[in-house]
Amino acid sequence: MSEFKFPTEIIELPSKGLLYPENHPLREGKVEMKYMTAREEDILTNQAYIEKGIVLDKLLESLIITKINIKDLIIGDKNALLIAARVLGYGKDYTFSYNNSQYTVDLSTLENKPFDESLLISGENNFSYILPESNTPITFKILTGHDETKIDAELRGLKKISKDNAPELSTRLKYLITSINGLSEPKDIRNFIDNYLLARDSRALRKYIREIQPDVDLTFVTDSNEEIAIPINLNFFWPDV
Repeated sequence: MSEFKFPTEIIELPSKGLLYPENHPLREGKVEMKYMTAREEDILTNQAYIEKGIVLDKLLESLIITKINIKDLIIGDKNALLIAARVLGYGKDYTFSYNNSQYTVDLSTLENKPFDESLLISGENNFSYILPESNTPITFKILTGHDETKIDAELRGLKKISKDNAPELSTRLKYLITSINGLSEPKDIRNFIDNYLLARDSRALRKYIREIQPDVDLTFVTDSNEEIAIPINLNFFWPDV
């Protein structure tokens, strides 16, 4: 039994690895992942992990063979790994509910969105954009798990000060934007977002990021020709629930 070797698969990342630093293991643009076992099912049912919101991270940590920090992943690459984990664990057919109807999608047919690497500034996780209403040039990055942890911590701190104060959108933008009109100091970025960023510019920026960021194309067309996003949550890994 000690010589038993788990079967593994190589998963291609939507980012092609280009958003990670040189010499980082994710820079190769692929990750080795093993098939799910009963051990991973124990992780999925761990109530402590579920309550802390870390159950999917713990699942990936158990499945990924490549030596990486899960928090280094951008969300699009993480989505690709979660989909691969679901296919390797429970098969390619995934049934979900939407508007009181059930739909089944073949997860093996999902493709990575095209990623234009020429948009990268100096080959790093940094992009340029001109806010259309104010005509202000900015740069921004694609958030990683580390950024998400910092955002969650800041929001929790703000809620302690005021229970009704939950500026999630503006807080996220403060971590996402890396410079405003050439100014890269955090205080300058925060001041601009709090006092000068127009709602139309904020919406346009978020739409642009959704269009260009590396990710899996999760678009699903319903019977009524409505385009929706395939949900990835805890139930994603429990086809019988």
